[in-house]
Amino acid sequence: MLDKLEAIQKRWKEVEDELGKPETIADMKRFARLNKDYKELTEIVLAYRKYKNIMSNMINSRDIIANEKDVELRDMAREEMEKLESERIRLEQDIRLMLLPADPEDEKNAIVEIRGGTGGDEASIFAGDLYRMYSRYCENRGWKTELVDYSEGTMGGYKEIIFNVIGENAYGTLKYESGVHRVQRVPQTETQGRVHTSAATVAVLPEVDDVDVDIRNEDIRKDTFCSSGKGGQSVNTTYSAVRLTHLPTGIVVQCQDERSQIKNYEKAMKVLRSRIYEIEYNKRMQEISKKRKTMVSTGDRSAKIRTYNYPQSRVTDHRIGLSTYNLPVFMSGNIQEFIDALQLAENAERMKEGLAV
Repeated sequence: MLDKLEAIQKRWKEVEDELGKPETIADMKRFARLNKDYKELTEIVLAYRKYKNIMSNMINSRDIIANEKDVELRDMAREEMEKLESERIRLEQDIRLMLLPADPEDEKNAIVEIRGGTGGDEASIFAGDLYRMYSRYCENRGWKTELVDYSEGTMGGYKEIIFNVIGENAYGTLKYESGVHRVQRVPQTETQGRVHTSAATVAVLPEVDDVDVDIRNEDIRKDTFCSSGKGGQSVNTTYSAVRLTHLPTGIVVQCQDERSQIKNYEKAMKVLRSRIYEIEYNKRMQEISKKRKTMVSTGDRSAKIRTYNYPQSRVTDHRIGLSTYNLPVFMSGNIQEFIDALQLAENAERMKEGLAV
């Protein structure tokens, strides 16, 4: 580990020198890339320097314990050693976590798809509840959301809703939400007060660029149609809505949120690229997940990950056995505690198995 940290510190100094050169400053793309690397390396370098300082102080304390004749000084050195040892263990853990290879997808924007599952109208209503929950969470994080497409439920909510999330590490954070979300409550449609169980499926995809996925124009069939639902003058009057079919895979994507056909096409292409990319990405994730008990970003949309029990005001994440009994607060977008716990569990598993994403 120490050899790796020395190499990182050397690289950090090289990047620092490069950032100060006029030719680097003149090349904005290179400057931005190096500046990002510098910030990431700085965190590790600072931790490494702190670690070296702790090790140096431990050597001094050992020397005092071994050679000092004054009993009081030896006792003080022993107390200091205990503190330093505890700090060393904690810092080593932090550094090992920093050295874990990051998933390059994590820093990307995200595309979130929510679909009502079993439960009919109640499932659609619950899908709408989840959409509001994520919208508020993104708002709290300072992330921007863009609606791509939706299909409203007959009694409220959504049969399906797709939206983009633009923000730093949006995919790396929201990927933990992929899977089946189950709700237990008395539905609005229930007349006898019985508790029903319904479900909605959440899929989180990384937004990918043209260079990540090669899609040939001849492999896409483009259809245009009139927008439906809420909207302005363009609804049901102009062919602004776009439906794209990727012929080799049969994947179909549509967008009708924008009044402009061009903007709807661009949004639909983002989703199409991500869904095609997801096929290969999920193969890689599933191979990794076979070796990890806590792997949550597998792309397995059939996995039941969380239950929302309204009578008990309880939310339970089944992957890590975490529960909270403040469901209204959770549904208002305060889901960070669960995401932090899931990240911690996955990182612990990665460190244990010595795996790299």
